[in-house]
This record gives sequence, C-alpha cells and structure tokens, in this order.
Amino acid sequence: MQLSVVILNYNVRYFLEQCLLSVQEAIASIDAEIIVVDNNSSDESVLMVKEKFSDVKLIENKENFGFPKGNNIGVRQAKGKYVCILNPDTVVAEDTFRKILAFAERQNNLGIIGCKLIDGTGEFLPESKRGVPTPWVSFTKIFGLYKIFPKTRFLNQYYAQHLNEYETGKVDILVGAFMFLERKLYEDLNGFDEDCFMYADDIDLSYRALLKEKTNYYFHETTVLHYKGESTIKDEKYMLHFQEAMNFFYQKHFKKPLFFSFFIKIGTWFFSFVKMFQGKTRIKPNPESYVFYSLNEDLSQKLALTLKNKVSFLEIPKEKMVNSCLIFKGKKIEIILDNRYISFKKCIEIIETLKDKSITFKILPKNTHFIIGSDSRNDRGQIIKIE
Repeated sequence: MQLSVVILNYNVRYFLEQCLLSVQEAIASIDAEIIVVDNNSSDESVLMVKEKFSDVKLIENKENFGFPKGNNIGVRQAKGKYVCILNPDTVVAEDTFRKILAFAERQNNLGIIGCKLIDGTGEFLPESKRGVPTPWVSFTKIFGLYKIFPKTRFLNQYYAQHLNEYETGKVDILVGAFMFLERKLYEDLNGFDEDCFMYADDIDLSYRALLKEKTNYYFHETTVLHYKGESTIKDEKYMLHFQEAMNFFYQKHFKKPLFFSFFIKIGTWFFSFVKMFQGKTRIKPNPESYVFYSLNEDLSQKLALTLKNKVSFLEIPKEKMVNSCLIFKGKKIEIILDNRYISFKKCIEIIETLKDKSITFKILPKNTHFIIGSDSRNDRGQIIKIE
C-alpha cells in the first residue's frame, strides 16, 4: 500500500465529513487507506463515519488522549509506505497526494513534507513553513521583529522566509495539520512525543527528523484548505496548554539557565495571550448578498429560504469561473460553491484567487445538506444546514 491518511477527530463532525469527501477523491487512483481516530467525540462524528464512510478504518478512543497519542494510535494501524497526518478541518485537492507522492519518491534522505495551506478566506498560512524556534528565533517572533524588518534574514527565520509561499524547498519545521512522511521514519522517531498534549508536538517531531539528518520540505505545488480556528477554541485553557507546550520543547531541546527560562515563560505567556485575544469571537456583519455557483438553479431557491436572503444563481463554464468571479471584488458577498459540479481543487483555487476582505466563502459538499466555511482563521467555522 502506498499511503495511509490518518485523521484525528474531536467534535468537528461536519468538517470531518467534508474532509473525508475530499480525501476519498484524492486517493481514488492511489493504493491508499483512510484511518479516522476519534478522541471520544460527543457530536455524532462516529455515527456519521459509520453511516457514510464504511470503507474508512475507524478507531474509537474512549477518552480524549490528545493530539500526539491519538495520531500514534492511528499510525500503528497504518499499512502504507507513507503516512499523512491530516487535520479534520482541512480540504485537500483531488491531485494533492499524487503530486506529493511523486515528489517524495524523487527525494533522498526524506524527512517530512508539508504543503501550502490557506485559511477559509484564501489567505496563506505562514506556519506552513517554519524554522526551528530557537531562543533567538522565538524572540524575533514574540516581539514581532520579523514584521518590522521583513527583508533581514537574521530576523525572519520563524516563518522560513528564505522561501516564499510559491517556492518549494528545504525547511526545518512543518505544521501538524498536514505532515507527510514515510511510515518507517515515523516509527523510527517513535511518533509524536506523548508527553506533550498538544501545540509543540509538530515542532518536536520535525526537529527530531532533523536530528536524524533527514531533510524536511515545504511543497508549494498543491494547496490545502485549513480552516484552522475549528481545531481549537483559543481560551484560557489554550493559553495554559500553549505555555506548557513551549516549556516542554525548550526543556527537551534547549536547556538554558534560570534567567532564560524566566524570559521564555514571560515570552510564551505574552504570545499565547495575544493568540487567545485573537481567538475571541467577533460579531461579523451578514453578507449583503449571496452568490451560488452551481448547475442546479432550483437549489438556489432552497438556499434563499435557509439564509433568509436573496441568493443569486450563477452558472459559469468552469474554465471561466475564476475570471468571472473577479467582478465581485470589493462587494460584501458570500460565494457558495456547489461541490457536486465544482471539484475541491477548483473550490480551493477560487477561494485563493478571490481572497478579499469583503468576500466570504462556503462550500456545499457533495451528497450533504449543509454549507460550511470559515470567515476567520481565529474563530470557529460556520455550518448552515439546508432546510
């Protein structure tokens, strides 16, 4: 078997369903399997997988074991030469795994591969590629020096700015939302460190691959949609776990004097406080209008009843769709993409191409009765059931 896709789920039932639909499409021509590990969800995630995805290997944990242990449990059941650790709040393109498999097979001494991630508004997620958060690199991140001096490489290592988002190349650290590596390497590294509940686990795994003299890569030739805010509610518990995670990483890899430990504690507290503040839900104005891209005009009437607003139906030849969408830039609208007629790859392309503060996006996944999306990387996403 070529590939095992391992998805750890916790209470994101609708995002998981969309993710699984996209992964099914992406592995259609590959000898691959999907493994879902559920960390004792209470939102009918397990029931949904059983009813709608009988070919998926489902592992039901009886408690929430956290990100590292949950993924390790999944990989132990994997049969593929490669494994992909994938968040449930992601959408992959139909050719994502074919492209990355081909790239992986060309490499020598391969470590971990990450790809280009965008959020639900189409904005590039800079954590797609990062440097090792040494004390100095963390200092430049915590105090925003990388923004003040964007062209100074010495100050721009946190987000691996020696590569731009459209350039494939070597990086140090990848993000746990999408990590692709040989299963043997995962096993040699003993997987994620289970002493870390969450947040530093991907940094630690990437760094340990480097210590084994493996080469990690950022691969820009495929884009994956990562709603991000859906995975974690950024509240006081988030701040506590984030502090614990960073302390864990520094204690494990960068043992320093007491003064430095104090600095790291203050720095991580400040950084996690900012992240928590960013995650506070903001009230957003409703779109002025909705545009539904589909070949099913009747469904636009149903959507209008659900959304209690006028929904314009727009049927455009697929090859002209992105260019035609540009006429909406600057208008406060929400674009709803019908996945029955628009591939996941095309949905991602439209969202990335049209990114604009005044435009929001939802996807109507095939064979479902809901639209789904996220207007901010810091907030929970939105699910609207179609009546």
